[in-house]
Amino acid sequence: MPFGKHKGVLICDIPVYYLEWMHGKGGFPPGKLGMLLATVFEIKTNGVGKILDEIKKRVYQARNT
Repeated sequence: MPFGKHKGVLICDIPVYYLEWMHGKGGFPPGKLGMLLATVFEIKTNGVGKILDEIKKRVYQARNT
C-alpha cells in the first residue's frame, strides 16, 4: 500500500476492516490501485482469502529456489 495507515504493506495483507472502511468512505481510489484494492476486498469479503495465501506461498517458493 503506497499511503495511509498501512503504507508499505502488501495489498493482499491489508486487513478486511480497513478495506471495509475505505469502501464505506466513498470507495477506492481511481486507477490500478483502486482496482487492486477492490479485487482484494471482494476476495476477502466473499470468503476466498485462502487463494491469496496459496499465491503468496507459491511466489515465495519460486523466489527461493
